[in-house]
Amino acid sequence: MALTKVLIAVKTYPTLSSKYDELVCTAGFLEDGSWIRVYPIPFRKLEYDKQYSKYDWIEVDLVKNNSDFRSESHKPKSIETAFNIVDHLGTEDSWRLRKEIVLKNVHTNMAVLIAEAKDPQKYTSLAVFKPTEILSFEIEKSERDWDKDKLAQLIANAQQLNLFKNSDNPFEVVKKLPYKFSYKFKSEDGKERTLMIEDQGNRF
Repeated sequence: MALTKVLIAVKTYPTLSSKYDELVCTAGFLEDGSWIRVYPIPFRKLEYDKQYSKYDWIEVDLVKNNSDFRSESHKPKSIETAFNIVDHLGTEDSWRLRKEIVLKNVHTNMAVLIAEAKDPQKYTSLAVFKPTEILSFEIEKSERDWDKDKLAQLIANAQQLNLFKNSDNPFEVVKKLPYKFSYKFKSEDGKERTLMIEDQGNRF
């Protein structure tokens, strides 16, 4: 089994899934500094010692995600695939080890990135980007609860499964985050733009 080594850099807040209860999208870097997306992952259902943190090097058996046209998108060969944590890059020496991987290809022009995202030969969807100016950090309220119908279906599925497993510790879906976060910024093309912050830190 050939394993892919990935430096975890992005972990999104969990979203609801009819099949896996909830899922997390993970993205990071290969050893050559190129981006890779790993999805779907039922992160909170992984064994505790497999629940990787940001800037962990992990090894995982991946295949191309053919249901996603974006070039970086891959998925675990099996949801039961082991995620082996093999190393962690710390912040010593002004984050030197992290910078050696993360800063290999830094974009500064958003117009160029948008063009690459539309290019059928590239379909770039992940990048390290450095704005010329950060204008503001925005916080916006959103729905406080998950969609009631979808949540009710997940709860019903979980209860049915627990009857067969006879579990005393049923899985509970994470609470919905009731806010949206974004940055307003300018890049080399001079335009003001807004991008949502999907990364939700190390907790999930």
